[in-house]
Amino acid sequence: MSYAIIRTGGKQFRAEPGKSIRIPTVEGEPGSKIKFDDVILGADGDTVKLGTPGLKGAAVTGEIVKHGRADKIVVFKFKRRKNYARKQGHRQGFTEVRINDIKLG
Repeated sequence: MSYAIIRTGGKQFRAEPGKSIRIPTVEGEPGSKIKFDDVILGADGDTVKLGTPGLKGAAVTGEIVKHGRADKIVVFKFKRRKNYARKQGHRQGFTEVRINDIKLG
């Protein structure tokens, strides 16, 4: 089973062929191809390749499935005895990507 650890949007994700991952929002239409060049680690069953800081020539390709927004979280700030309370909601945007191919260079 091959997999790769990629970095995008300031976070790291495990990518496996045929699986879908939700990453921070990237530009592109659903159905278009996307390529991740910042591969940190790659494994193809027997061997594991680790980059310092990234693997040269490695790439992960995928297809954008959809864009959306995650569930709402509540941000509540409170200071006791100071008459201070603030309530705010937030929904983080995401892009769902189906991983097609992993090349470890």
